[in-house]
Amino acid sequence: MTEPMVAVCGLTCSNCLAFIATQAGDDEALVKVAARWSEEYGGQLSAEDCSCNGCLSPAGPWMSHCSECKIRACGVEKAADNCALCSAYACDKLTEFLEFVPEAKQTLEAIRAAR
Repeated sequence: MTEPMVAVCGLTCSNCLAFIATQAGDDEALVKVAARWSEEYGGQLSAEDCSCNGCLSPAGPWMSHCSECKIRACGVEKAADNCALCSAYACDKLTEFLEFVPEAKQTLEAIRAAR
């Protein structure tokens, strides 16, 4: 992959441990990612929950959170590859998320600046 895959919210999918393990077909790495994230985020994730082809993959699999992600759902509804390309940038949903993930904001701002 030459270009990084950027999720609707600005996270870089192609840098994500779950994405990397899925692309490599590395089930052992997915088990480790699930264990790490279960501990870090106080949930119970399985390797299957972490299997992901990235936010922009038309058919998945997607990380289990993607099915409930309001930002991703909005991007899909508006057919926008990411929020930087949206006329409503930056909406309340996105602004709240970006407070916790400043690197995603930097990515989106760079995409907007390059347009």
